[in-house]
Amino acid sequence: MRGAVIHGPGDVRFETLDDPKILHPTDAIVRTAATCVCGSDLWPWRGQDATEHAHPIGHEYVGFVEEVGAEVTGLRPGQFVVGSFATSDNTCAHCRQGWTSHCERREFMSTCQAEYIRVPQAAGTLVATDGVPDARHWPGLLTASDVLGTGWWAAEAAQVRPGSTAVVVGDGAVGLCAVLAARHSGAERIIAMSRHEPRQRLARAFGATDVVTERGAEGVARIMDLTDGLGADSVLECVGTDAAMGQALRGARPGGSVGFVGVPHGVAVDGQELFFSHVGLRGGPAPVRRYLPELIDLVLTDRIDPGRVFDLALPLADVAEGYRAMDERRAIKALLTP
Repeated sequence: MRGAVIHGPGDVRFETLDDPKILHPTDAIVRTAATCVCGSDLWPWRGQDATEHAHPIGHEYVGFVEEVGAEVTGLRPGQFVVGSFATSDNTCAHCRQGWTSHCERREFMSTCQAEYIRVPQAAGTLVATDGVPDARHWPGLLTASDVLGTGWWAAEAAQVRPGSTAVVVGDGAVGLCAVLAARHSGAERIIAMSRHEPRQRLARAFGATDVVTERGAEGVARIMDLTDGLGADSVLECVGTDAAMGQALRGARPGGSVGFVGVPHGVAVDGQELFFSHVGLRGGPAPVRRYLPELIDLVLTDRIDPGRVFDLALPLADVAEGYRAMDERRAIKALLTP
């Protein structure tokens, strides 16, 4: 088969790889119908995460079951499936509490920009749709594999409630999906922080009521202006930088909550400042598998259309251009099809 391999900063190649095989009886092999480049893939592309050796990359996927291990139940070859970026057995103590991304047998998918993938703990990780969805729904279902579920987790972690005011820090695919999630959770006012017109337009289409272009202290001051000096009830931090976290914490009102879902890079939180702010802080890898049944239904019934975050479609062979386009902010998110 063929798939993407990262060799170092700015160096992703489409190469011939060994076909994946069943290694454990709980595995499944999935033929990829669609995959994509994630904002978090840009960390190693930019050299901000070290690449010690060349390796396959990618963690978002939808596709068709090709083969299942002897202990896999509820799945059969030919089914269309959506899976989480974090595998889960859905039976351990953490999974039973809903923390599927902290499963005792968790692995992080990392080879998905390829024609075929091996999915560990397949029975707990994959959700099969009722029949094969129309291809127009595939992009939306693909977002459920990570960015949509991560947006949902951002809203939950930030405790977005009906009638509340929410701020979304970050205008990438996760941030835009967080706008969708805040709207779905009933936020009355949703302030999207974005400097890029195409992303601003999509944020408004997804439910944002206000757009703030300022950043840092000026961005916080603008949030205060919009909330009569109080700050937001909920702030959804979808970037992962120290500046974004500082803006999120200082933009929340006393008693408000920050949900942080951007993978932290160089983030430092001042304990004294957090202590006296009365702001709640929660985050971590999204428990996407917990949300998948709801998200799949919302997409297939056309109640949400998160697939609009894909503004660049490429053949999988052109995966390197997807990285370049996202790195240069020429694209929000690149959709890849074999």
